Amino acid sequence: MNDLRNAGKYYWHYLKRYWRGFIISMLLIAFSTWCIVVAPTYLGRAVEQLTTYLQQWSSPATRGQASLTPFNHTLIIYILLYVGDASTIFISSLILARVTAHSTGTMRVGLFRKLQRMKVQYFDTHSDGDILARFTSDLDNIFNAMNQALLEILLAVAQFVGLLIVMFNQNVTMAWVTMASTPLALIVAAVVMRKAGVAVNQQQDDIGKLNGYINEQITGQKVLITNGLQQDSLKGFAGYNAKVRQSALTGQIWSGILNPLMQGMSLLNTAIVIFFGSWFALNGSLSTGAALALVVVFVNYAQQYYQPIMSLTSLYSMIQLAITGARRVDEVRNQPEETNPARGHEMPAIQNGLQIDDVHFSYVPGKEILHGVSIDVHRGEMVALVGPTGSGKTTVMNLMNRFYDVDQGAITLDGTDIRQFDLQSLRTNVGIVLQEPQLFTGTIADNIRYGDPQAGMDRVIDAAKQANIHDFITSLPAGYDTRVSDEQSVFSAGQKQLMSIARTILTNPRLLILDEATSNVDTVTEARIQAAMDNVIQGRTSFVIAHRLKTILNADKIVVLKDGQVIEQGNHQALLAENGFYAELYRNQMVFD
Repeated sequence: MNDLRNAGKYYWHYLKRYWRGFIISMLLIAFSTWCIVVAPTYLGRAVEQLTTYLQQWSSPATRGQASLTPFNHTLIIYILLYVGDASTIFISSLILARVTAHSTGTMRVGLFRKLQRMKVQYFDTHSDGDILARFTSDLDNIFNAMNQALLEILLAVAQFVGLLIVMFNQNVTMAWVTMASTPLALIVAAVVMRKAGVAVNQQQDDIGKLNGYINEQITGQKVLITNGLQQDSLKGFAGYNAKVRQSALTGQIWSGILNPLMQGMSLLNTAIVIFFGSWFALNGSLSTGAALALVVVFVNYAQQYYQPIMSLTSLYSMIQLAITGARRVDEVRNQPEETNPARGHEMPAIQNGLQIDDVHFSYVPGKEILHGVSIDVHRGEMVALVGPTGSGKTTVMNLMNRFYDVDQGAITLDGTDIRQFDLQSLRTNVGIVLQEPQLFTGTIADNIRYGDPQAGMDRVIDAAKQANIHDFITSLPAGYDTRVSDEQSVFSAGQKQLMSIARTILTNPRLLILDEATSNVDTVTEARIQAAMDNVIQGRTSFVIAHRLKTILNADKIVVLKDGQVIEQGNHQALLAENGFYAELYRNQMVFD
């Protein structure tokens, strides 16, 4: 029930702007409903008129009075009612198709915009495949349901209400007889729908997990091949796929059984109406023609009574998928967004420096990662963060760019807490070169100017030269117009990293963070990247996170982190003289170098 309520709120949020189309469609559907529920009365009238005609024609005394004119007129009206029904349904379907196309397009745009405003935490805790599934299968399920089921739902509700009104106007007793099996049908439907809803919810969640696994395996395909892990990968896939198959089968069984059950209830209901209608005709005070017409009309109503219910049950699987899809998409829509101060300051040029003051932080409440970290950085200094894996180096970087906010303490720039700066201004002035460089579909020039789309080619070329990648680019047939993407590119890992550095140089950040930029390259490429890093660091306040200590020997300050705490600080020579953890780490690395 909560899923249905939340889905209703979600659809209302996006469909309320199309109220004019809905009003026109509802008026057309109301006319269609009037046509379809009134038509049986004309059928009954035609039967009565035909019976009267046959009785008059069969008697020589009244044969001259016999006329088919009333029957013909009634038959024409009966046909016109069905023509009117078909015409209005066609127009309604066109209007609702337009509403569906526009509203689902708006949903897709809304979901993508939401992703741009969400906290990084969501992306760190959800697989790419699961997020992608919300864009693809969940939104496709919503579109399919709205495109195919929306009109059916509106028609079913309108026809059901209209049919009840007309039945009670015709004959109250027969109306109650027609509705006799309704309580049993509702109980059966409620039980089946509850079981189906649970199964379909599980199915969509399992599909999201399967997509996440597939995305992970495709991304790491080279690792799988290199280590001969294809069979292990297949076993893992088989496990996820088995869960999807089982939940899909369960959902289809429960959803599929509903329509046959309702068809059986419809046949039972028709039999009840025929039995009581015949009894009423034989024992009532109506004439033979009127009684026969009444039976014909209510047999028709009995069949129509379950038609809306059967229409909905035949679409139930699709409707449930749309409800589940709305729940999953709405989960994203309700995720907290990054906090931007209402009157945030523009980040100024750094005058004195940056201070990390007694910072405590935890990704998961109760499991603290940083324990009172304090670092003072003067303007123009290069500070290196070193330490074993899991010591908190990348976490410090995440906090400085406000991917996350501190739990306690503060990070200040010239005495101003960075949480008081406008988020866009902060991100514009803090440049990051990540360990895993990212390329985007487009040209090489487009990728370099990604941080500043308005930059001219002279600035792009200058940035590439400073990053030591210009010569390679010009050696390509198309030069800076070479088409690349992250999946298919002419770049090695080191060249991608140099392009990432060129992109950062172009943005001219006031504070620079380099997160293990040389960790995945050979020594020759490392030297080129190091030279590019020296160019981008020159004159800027910067942080360098490094595992290879020889890349940060010239740092103004080296901060050693271990288990989320600062255990040593100083320059290279001072830390070697202390003969502590850094000195041991340095000597161990030099043995292998």
